[in-house]
Amino acid sequence: MSSADGRKFRQDRFLRVALVCATSVLVLAAAGCQVRPLYGAGAVVFSASTGEATPLSSISIRPVNNRPAQIVRNQMIFLFNGGAQPQTQTRYTVALNVTSETASAAYVQVAEEDEPTAGTVTMRGAYELSDNQTGEVIRRGSRQVVASYDVSRQQFAALRAERDAQERAGRELAELLRLAIAQDLSQPVGFNRNSSVAPPVAEVTPRPGDQTDGPLAD
Repeated sequence: MSSADGRKFRQDRFLRVALVCATSVLVLAAAGCQVRPLYGAGAVVFSASTGEATPLSSISIRPVNNRPAQIVRNQMIFLFNGGAQPQTQTRYTVALNVTSETASAAYVQVAEEDEPTAGTVTMRGAYELSDNQTGEVIRRGSRQVVASYDVSRQQFAALRAERDAQERAGRELAELLRLAIAQDLSQPVGFNRNSSVAPPVAEVTPRPGDQTDGPLAD
């Protein structure tokens, strides 16, 4: 390669690198205008209804009265607050209705017994998002998660596997609901984003002995 060719090659390479760098800067600048953190204690979302940045920690969740719902609620509280102490005064409130169904997924002939060897946990969560200042329900939606697990011939092990699958499904459902609610807040009131629309969530009144917060009992 001649010296002239070498100089031309270096110039072309320099121009390509400069172009890539310039493009990257523009992309990052544009992203900085749109992307907002959704994790941690300072997680915020731009609320189209108020025109302000709304912390996810300003969302409270009503008490629930069954174990699957409590799994989802505990995880959502953790996600909304980034592990910090929940606020006592909030701008929005979420009402949850969570159901969980267990079904056998596969059967294998073992000796003379026809026993299930796999199962699935289907967890559905419907929510209502209300504005505490007006008392109005501004969004409704629902999400669903399916978790599979192996069924042991030992009863205790099979029960433990089902509980673990329920825990996994609950945590994943909480994440989906958190994202849905954050997206709800970013849209103008009345905007239809073609999400799964759920029926109104019934008012939940915890019964004596029901667990409404904190760790779950086995």
